[in-house]
Amino acid sequence: MEENIYPIRINKYLSEIGFCSRREADNLISNGRIIINNIQAELGQKINFNDKIFIDGEIINHNKNKKLIYIAFNKPAGIVCTTDTKIEKDNIIDYINFPSRIFPIGRLDKLSQGLIFLTNDGDIVNKILRAKNYNEKEYIVDVNKPITKDFISKMSKGIPILDTITRPCSVTQLHKKKFKIILTQGLNRQIRRMCEHLNYRVLNLKRVRIMSICLDVEIGKWRYLTSAEISQINKSLKSSSKTI
Repeated sequence: MEENIYPIRINKYLSEIGFCSRREADNLISNGRIIINNIQAELGQKINFNDKIFIDGEIINHNKNKKLIYIAFNKPAGIVCTTDTKIEKDNIIDYINFPSRIFPIGRLDKLSQGLIFLTNDGDIVNKILRAKNYNEKEYIVDVNKPITKDFISKMSKGIPILDTITRPCSVTQLHKKKFKIILTQGLNRQIRRMCEHLNYRVLNLKRVRIMSICLDVEIGKWRYLTSAEISQINKSLKSSSKTI
């Protein structure tokens, strides 16, 4: 990392070097697990080039020649999208067991299955996650009772959850109790909460697409994104800022 970018917020730094996401970094700080120059780190703290950073007692070094890694993974239900391997035993990092440090881009809740990206490229993470970029994510959902036209209409127009109204979205019925939904935002447990608001319960939820990348590996398996796929993602994100 070049010296002229300092000072830099500790959470952004850890994301930039591929250690973890900003959210995970903030969690580490809040739990007192990051030490900077022998002093416990604080949320929002900035670091300088020569500062010594320790996480769980291990010093963090930035590799200037780091090879960028981009993975598409079909997450099984029951696996948690966190890099915190000390607290969550069923975490995505231990499950994949990749030989170098990577972290998930965004989340897919524990009960859900499907496509999620993992990387060590901090630059791309926030571009993909920023809600204003309207990046599409497609899901196939099974619910506990027959779907009605009213359900499709209300889901499409927006549902009041988490003190906001969900964005209008594309919802298509596929079967008696199955539908497809395409979102451009990522609220916490969004689809489950939307269904619950209409008195439906999600039985199975699978993400089958993120942006231009479709799910094409078996459950529990992963593959590298191709250079063409990475180029397409970067093209889509060209006008996006990596800062929040």
